[in-house]
Amino acid sequence: MDIRFLESFVLVSERGSIAEAARLLGLTPAAVSQRIKALEDQIKQPLLVRAGRTVTPTTAGLAIIEKSRHLIRGVEELKALASQNEFAGELRVGAISTALTGILPFMLRRFFLAYPQIDLHVTPGQSVKLYHEVLDGRLDCALIVEPPFAIPKTCGWKRLLSEPLVMLVPLSCTETNPLTILKENMFLRYDRNQWGGRIADTFLKENGIFPRDQLELDSLEAIALMVSEEIGVSLLPDWKKPWPEGLKLRKIPVSLTPPHRHIGLLWLHASPQVTLIKAIEPFLGVKKR
Repeated sequence: MDIRFLESFVLVSERGSIAEAARLLGLTPAAVSQRIKALEDQIKQPLLVRAGRTVTPTTAGLAIIEKSRHLIRGVEELKALASQNEFAGELRVGAISTALTGILPFMLRRFFLAYPQIDLHVTPGQSVKLYHEVLDGRLDCALIVEPPFAIPKTCGWKRLLSEPLVMLVPLSCTETNPLTILKENMFLRYDRNQWGGRIADTFLKENGIFPRDQLELDSLEAIALMVSEEIGVSLLPDWKKPWPEGLKLRKIPVSLTPPHRHIGLLWLHASPQVTLIKAIEPFLGVKKR
């Protein structure tokens, strides 16, 4: 059985789309479909069912998906062991959106020069989701917001940067007191389901502020654009550049000692690539603003 068939099956199952899986694998949808068909012929069971553009595992597919992940992981571990002291194989990294633009681009050139034989896969996502994917072994490491709880001993953590909470207001806003601004304007809320959003929510509650909010979302870039368009004001971490171009807004400190959102690297100690992860830590050094 070709391990690539299992990889295609797992990716299609996770993404729910043959086209999306093909894009991530660098193949055509027809090639991915052929792999799935070959796997079904070997197992002698249909593994996926199609409903419009969505693809979901059948009962047989669900029965083998977790074992398939373990087999794929086992092959990756064998590759890492066979390479002995040489770094080789695949490194799977997760990253939140601001880390994708503010951290990764500055380390990739040095990374590829130092480790040309490494196949790097980057998965975007929210901190909560990426955290669990590291713990489940589906990612080797991830650039995420620091969790609001103790990190398990099975994982390593390195804090890379800290982002102070700031008030974002449109240029037309002349008020300078952040508490007054929050009380008098529509509030665009950073999603409280996200760890960074909880920091802002805690700050509001501790100061007895309950703003009038009609919109809550997890995209910092989208919120900044809406503030620029005078839709409202917001309380966000002052994330590392780049920011969207052409913004017409001001940043106002919320206090002399504002709360911070901390960004760092999380990894699983049991990852077969843990030595490589520790070797690339210096590449992730973040320059001061």
